[in-house]
Amino acid sequence: MRHDKMEKELRLMLILVENHKLDVNAICERMDISRRMFYYYLESFRTWGFKVEKDEASVYSIDRESPFLKQLYETINFTEDEAITIRKALDVAGGNNAIVDRINRKLANFYDYKILSDPEARLQAAHNITVLYEAIKYKRLVKIEKYSSPHSQSVCDRIVEPFLLMNNNNDVRCYELKSEMNKTFKISRMGNVTMYDLSWEHEERHKQVFTDIFMFSGEKIFPIELRLGQLSHNLLVEEYPASAKYITQEDEHHWHLQMNVASYLGIGRFVLGLLSDIDVLGDEAFKNYLKNQLKENVKRF
Repeated sequence: MRHDKMEKELRLMLILVENHKLDVNAICERMDISRRMFYYYLESFRTWGFKVEKDEASVYSIDRESPFLKQLYETINFTEDEAITIRKALDVAGGNNAIVDRINRKLANFYDYKILSDPEARLQAAHNITVLYEAIKYKRLVKIEKYSSPHSQSVCDRIVEPFLLMNNNNDVRCYELKSEMNKTFKISRMGNVTMYDLSWEHEERHKQVFTDIFMFSGEKIFPIELRLGQLSHNLLVEEYPASAKYITQEDEHHWHLQMNVASYLGIGRFVLGLLSDIDVLGDEAFKNYLKNQLKENVKRF
């Protein structure tokens, strides 16, 4: 029946969109289809305009940048303003409503819930995002008022050239005039944002940023190479699903991880928490970072 065929096509499509490690045999077994039927479906997907990819390990996947998927995402994804409006409606519904609770949980997976849960904060955030968007569009300077920085432990104004909204509009990449550095600022830590009628003067210094699987961002990248045991492998894939594409299995109990990070903080916390189940293969700078962290923590006892 056509219905059954379409169901299998959609199921396979969902698997391939998320696939990082299942080979053809594993997918056929899960789908209960033959290899011939699998390749038939792949050819259909290509005909429909999907970008079907195959990596060095012969693992097939569908690129999320395929035109249909991209259009679908843009169609169903909410802007911050739309998410705020939905949240207001949910606040009115309130009560012990299971459906409302489920929608709230789904919103929390995609938006900064600290902003969405505070009416004043979310309205201020929406205003700030709008101003930043306009400043990026027209290449204008802005003043970020009362920005709270945990690194410098200060609250102060920042004059910046914003040039990239990131992470579902939770962060903005800017060139800061005072420090002459590119920095990433969190929308939730801003007071008010004001746009000046002054054009950028340092566009040639604007630098994009790399964001790793631990959501740390930076202009530099640092290579990491680890041998994972079963516990550390399972926890890493469960907590950070994007790590799967950087992992290859060595034997029944060990996996090899090789990837780049923007900061040692995220991967460092993970390794130090599971040190007995992880072999650090590289690089030397990361090994020295871990040694220093261990020394500093030993001093505390």
